[in-house]
Amino acid sequence: MYIVITGVTRGLGKALAAWYIANGHTVAGCGRSGQVIFDLRLDHPEPHLFEVLDVTQPVKVSIWAERVLANGAPDILINNAALMNDPAPLWEISADKFNQLMAVNINGTANVIRSLLPSMLERKKGVIVNLSSGWGRSVSPKVAPYCASKWAIEGLTQALALELPKGMAAVPLNPGTIDTEMLRQCFGEGADGHQKAEAWAAVAAPFILKLGAKDNGKSLSVPDSGN
Repeated sequence: MYIVITGVTRGLGKALAAWYIANGHTVAGCGRSGQVIFDLRLDHPEPHLFEVLDVTQPVKVSIWAERVLANGAPDILINNAALMNDPAPLWEISADKFNQLMAVNINGTANVIRSLLPSMLERKKGVIVNLSSGWGRSVSPKVAPYCASKWAIEGLTQALALELPKGMAAVPLNPGTIDTEMLRQCFGEGADGHQKAEAWAAVAAPFILKLGAKDNGKSLSVPDSGN
């Protein structure tokens, strides 16, 4: 399969890309870290494609999408790129920080969909997975911006699901609680007891491969790996 993943330079996106490549799939990905993208290119040459990209910039996203689509329309698009706010009450989070998080988590997802979905619509085939969160279905103090963005992802994805032709799917997916830089931003050393991204990907990646039209519009969660 041809799988496109945003946010491949760390955490869940990086773990997913590694699993898919190791299991014979072609991956196109983007992220913000130039050094990690360089390493990915060296380790995984064509037909894989890795580029530095700011998903908040629609023109840059559309240019990147042209290169992605040179390999054909993706079978699966995984919108994973996201930011977490430093834990604080909402009124203490600056407008700039709030707007930056929304720009990545919501606008970035929409920019990528806008650029890649038309090619998938031509085939009337493909699955769009927008990573949500437990905080896209519940809330906690001091993470209001992140909660708001992931509740938005839930609504955006379910509305998109109603617009897709038969045979396609859009799924908001809660990955669960995984020991990543983002989790440590909230939990600090409390993240130690949670599963690592690689163990998570060993369950999440094949789970995503099995998603299809039957799952369109469903708010799903990755099964617990038990690790």
